Amino acid sequence: MNDPQHTTHEAEAYDPPRSVQDVADDVVARVLARAGTALQDGATVHSSFDGDQLDLEERTSLRRVAGLSTELEDVTEVEYRQLRLEKVVLVGVWGTGTAEDAEISLRELAALAETAGSEVLDGVIQRRRTPDPGTYLGSGKAAELAMLVASVGADTVVVDGELAPSQRRALEDIVRVKVVDRTALILDIFAQHAKSREGKAQVELAQLEYLLPRLRGWGESMSRQAGGQVGGAGAGMGSRGPGETKIELDRRRIRNRMAKLRREIAAMEPARRTKRASRKKNAIPSVAIAGYTNAGKSSLLNRLTNAGVLVENALFATLDPTVRRAETTDGRVYTLADTVGFVRALPHQLVEAFRSTLEEVADADLLLHVVDASHPDPEGQIAAVRHVFADIPGAMDVPEIIVLNKADRASAEAIARLRSREVHSVVVSAHTGEGIAELQALIADQLPRPGVAVDVVVPYDRGDLVSRVHEHGDIDAEEHTPLGTALRARVDEALAAELEAASVAR
Repeated sequence: MNDPQHTTHEAEAYDPPRSVQDVADDVVARVLARAGTALQDGATVHSSFDGDQLDLEERTSLRRVAGLSTELEDVTEVEYRQLRLEKVVLVGVWGTGTAEDAEISLRELAALAETAGSEVLDGVIQRRRTPDPGTYLGSGKAAELAMLVASVGADTVVVDGELAPSQRRALEDIVRVKVVDRTALILDIFAQHAKSREGKAQVELAQLEYLLPRLRGWGESMSRQAGGQVGGAGAGMGSRGPGETKIELDRRRIRNRMAKLRREIAAMEPARRTKRASRKKNAIPSVAIAGYTNAGKSSLLNRLTNAGVLVENALFATLDPTVRRAETTDGRVYTLADTVGFVRALPHQLVEAFRSTLEEVADADLLLHVVDASHPDPEGQIAAVRHVFADIPGAMDVPEIIVLNKADRASAEAIARLRSREVHSVVVSAHTGEGIAELQALIADQLPRPGVAVDVVVPYDRGDLVSRVHEHGDIDAEEHTPLGTALRARVDEALAAELEAASVAR
């Protein structure tokens, strides 16, 4: 005989299996509930080491805001300096991995969109093994996306992946708004943030490389190219007219501009090489700071050197490399170079365009690989950065220290897990100063030391040589004698030769 009370209890405890789509919808809901971003901490918090941050004030004065038109007659002169906020819908395809992996990727896309100056309204994620070759999502999901875009009033769709030109065109034809893929979004952020002449040229080159295969022509002024030829007699129906000439003209202009930019970037490289050679000649060791975007690289540079460079809670806040002078705890001088941040699936156009900048990493004596220990997937960030390093000749050979940053916000479990995986690591907080002394001691220990032993007496009128030994050498003993300064030290070969030449007999 059945017990009705027991049956009711079993019915209440039964949890029906959830569909894949329900799980995907939950992923999107959680992303949007966090104000759509990996920047959930809100406003940037600065320390006293970050300086006046004048660059940040300039950047935020042109931040896009909601509710403003770009039409001159509709806005005041002050409002005209601000751009209309784009309203976007996110689209992702969940092919492999867990729901958490899909959420992290979509959250990063939301952060990228907001960094570019957009407002994230909604999102769609589809569970399928591979993207549809026609519309990326498939016809049914694309039609659902079109209805969602219309209902929320979005004007842009951002896809978490790289779209083929045909996929973007097909998706735009269905949703009837602009479609942007992840690569184009990252390029847009780089274009907004580049300030130096070299940085602007590198970004423009990457944008043109991306644009070239995606030129699209419509109508009489720029009709589409024909798909084939008939019997060798011309291109066939639909190809005759001004359109073909217009597209080819645009392509030629883009290629010419790309060639000019490559020449300009190549012309800037000798200056960078000369600075590096000068540091090598003076035996100044170099340390490069690299890592995932928004991991806290610039904050760490400011903490170590008081450089006061731009610090912002945004992706790709730093594009132009910054080199600053620093000293080890034992008084040796070295340089610290802050480099551009990396991201998952960093567009290959950017890796190529920024190759001369990224070579700062390969030429360094020591690499500080900064990791956001509070991020949900720090291991994925480390792997993404090392994937880019693999494309830079010599970068993988540079001694590496993993700097687990943001320790004040990371969990003890995450830090313990990372330290067990990365043996050569140190835990710090660039914001609070925790672990900075330990990092400085580790830098002093890991930097190459001079290899030539000298035992000389330097006359007092050559105090410049004594000063250089203090800056770049290891002094074992120093004594002031009637003839000059007696030094027993280890220095580099060039300085050793100068000291021997200037030394006086005891």
